[in-house]
Amino acid sequence: MDGKIQDNTINQVTRDLQTKLRKRKYKFEKSLAVLKEIASYKNEKSLSHKEKIVESQVNQDKEKGNIAIENHENTKPQENVSTAVSKNSKTEDDQYDRFDDLYLRLRPEEKKKVDFREKLILAPLTTVGNLPFRRICKEFGADITIGEMALTANILQGNMSEWALLKRHTSEDVFGVQICGRRPDSLANCAEIIERECQVDFVDINMGCPIDLIYNDGMGSAMLSRISRLPEALYATNKVLDCPLTVKMRTGVVTGKNIAHKAIPMFAKYGISAVTVHGRSREQRYLKTADWDYIKECVDAAENKIPVVGNGDILSFTEYNEKKSLTGVSSVMLARGALIKPWLFTEIKEQRHIDISSTERLEIIKKYANYGLEYFGSDTRGVERTRTFLLEWLSFLHRYVPVGLLEVVPQLMNDRPPKFKGRNELETLMASNNPKDWVSITEMFLGKVADDFHFEPKHKAKSFA
Repeated sequence: MDGKIQDNTINQVTRDLQTKLRKRKYKFEKSLAVLKEIASYKNEKSLSHKEKIVESQVNQDKEKGNIAIENHENTKPQENVSTAVSKNSKTEDDQYDRFDDLYLRLRPEEKKKVDFREKLILAPLTTVGNLPFRRICKEFGADITIGEMALTANILQGNMSEWALLKRHTSEDVFGVQICGRRPDSLANCAEIIERECQVDFVDINMGCPIDLIYNDGMGSAMLSRISRLPEALYATNKVLDCPLTVKMRTGVVTGKNIAHKAIPMFAKYGISAVTVHGRSREQRYLKTADWDYIKECVDAAENKIPVVGNGDILSFTEYNEKKSLTGVSSVMLARGALIKPWLFTEIKEQRHIDISSTERLEIIKKYANYGLEYFGSDTRGVERTRTFLLEWLSFLHRYVPVGLLEVVPQLMNDRPPKFKGRNELETLMASNNPKDWVSITEMFLGKVADDFHFEPKHKAKSFA
């Protein structure tokens, strides 16, 4: 026994399913049919395209007098196809135009509905956006939660740790999973098996992850550098799903060369139910401030055909009000803001700054520890996993500056948190940026660590410029 109590946890993979995936015996019936449909469609379009090129070439030659009309019947068009196509070769963007009526085969009206308007959404947060943390955010008022990014390849291989990212707590009444891949077949297969084997309300495609490992494999934000290839992936993934498909993206790959506003109309055509725009490029990672002016451009480009969710740097209800009013976004997604102060959802809904005491914050941490033990287990391994994830969260949580100690309200995401002495010893301890102090906080609930214990946070992205 590992001491786990998971009666309230949904989407647990079975050994039978894992075995089928590992032995490649799982039948992806919907995906196979859709991929065959796409291949047939492309062949038809390509043949039609070649015929038009040859016809155009013949007509041009006629006009030039290079081919006599009486000899035209003896001309073999197939001999001229490769030459004509070569001369009239098209760019990737032109190829996208050629295949752009693929979306007409979708039937979005048959899908289940999720309302993505006027919602507070918790972002998919790698490592820190685990089930215990999402439970905390639900209690503070998050309307929609999304699981951590899962790689399609690992899901399809039956990787248990990857499938764990799809787990859902019963309190998560509107829950989505985020998948990261690049090929239409892997995305479609992954979406099909997730909907069939799990209880999810929507599936989100990651087009924003900036890390090198993901980007260099053509996934995450790298997908924005080849927009012309997206229609097949969007169509295949959306066609196999009965639930909504959404996309989370950045402004683009390179700073100053924004792409999102060009992609959004295409997303609307292909039945994407909502698109989240993080107001930074891949190049910027988490540096500089999020560009909400550009997010407004994206809202304008959507022309009310698709909900646009804004994401980036929201840490107070006043910033929420300002950005939402400025841009007209349908909803707002909270990421680091929720990690630094998970009660931000409550602040926004109640439209007030909450001066939460250190004792109250410690109770939140205690609750997280209990949720962690319930989820990961109360044995030694479960305790240490809970401690590790709690420490990752504390690497963000310590950045909070109590409202009562601020010279100017509200605290801003990109301001360096000032060093301060708290109103009591606990408040000072919780503001420490020393990992040893974070460890001492975990020891209050999870017991002592070994003498040689060392913690280094995974997420080193700066929270201030």
